[in-house]
Amino acid sequence: MEQQVMVVGAGLMGSGIAQVFALAGFQVILTDRTEADLDKGRNYITKSIQSMLKKEKYTLEDEQKIHANIHYASDIQLGKNVDLVIEAVPEKLALKQEVFKMLDEIVQPNAVLASNTSSLSIAAIGSVTKRPEKVIGLHFFSPVPIMRLLEIVTSIETSEETLKRAQQYGKEIHKETVIAQDYPGFIVNRILLPMMNEAAYLVMEGTAPEEVDRGLMLGANHPIGPLRLADQCGLDTTLYALESLYDGFSDSKYRPCPLLKRMVEAGHLGRKSGKGFYEY
Repeated sequence: MEQQVMVVGAGLMGSGIAQVFALAGFQVILTDRTEADLDKGRNYITKSIQSMLKKEKYTLEDEQKIHANIHYASDIQLGKNVDLVIEAVPEKLALKQEVFKMLDEIVQPNAVLASNTSSLSIAAIGSVTKRPEKVIGLHFFSPVPIMRLLEIVTSIETSEETLKRAQQYGKEIHKETVIAQDYPGFIVNRILLPMMNEAAYLVMEGTAPEEVDRGLMLGANHPIGPLRLADQCGLDTTLYALESLYDGFSDSKYRPCPLLKRMVEAGHLGRKSGKGFYEY
């Protein structure tokens, strides 16, 4: 029997998650609030597939398989019988809790409810449900079809069975997994975000973004500099995640750079807005 997955949120991350599950043979429902949101998701997936075809990472059969296995829906009720739900809405705790409360009432009792949060508390997200033992973090990295890592985040409520199911899902979609504890930033962002933040401070103090990135690429063998990576992730997303670290630990080392705040306020969000530390 084919397993069914629902992805809530058809943005860049949600669309990428839907794509990798569809490629692995899962029946996927990709849902969002409006048809316009779903059209954006469809376009993200189409562009991603075309890019993978050009790089010879996909075959035409892969393309057909993905399109055949993804079903777009603005009605979240259509996911009531799925085995796994992955939430990929914006990085705001109240919004995620609202989604999880709704999912808990709709989706069949044995389903795993997962969040793609990059920094928020899985325990806090799961606390609004009647099944906190089935709530887990599945943190994918962008771009999802290319990045190999999947962080699996367990809260103090997550059961061993849910963890094993999550690990199996990771295996079936051909991701390498690491198990992280439920503290802000988990593993990767706990280390990566302060580096991007410190890079922003260097720019604020007068160092050119190109010089900061070249320094890390040549001196630390990074494939991409921290500022270009921040632009790629979205400076708003980077700021929200830093604020979550700062709030979660009450430690000044995570205080977001004032320049980063000003850039987000000005709408300079990185690649997606056309301007961040670099112009696109």
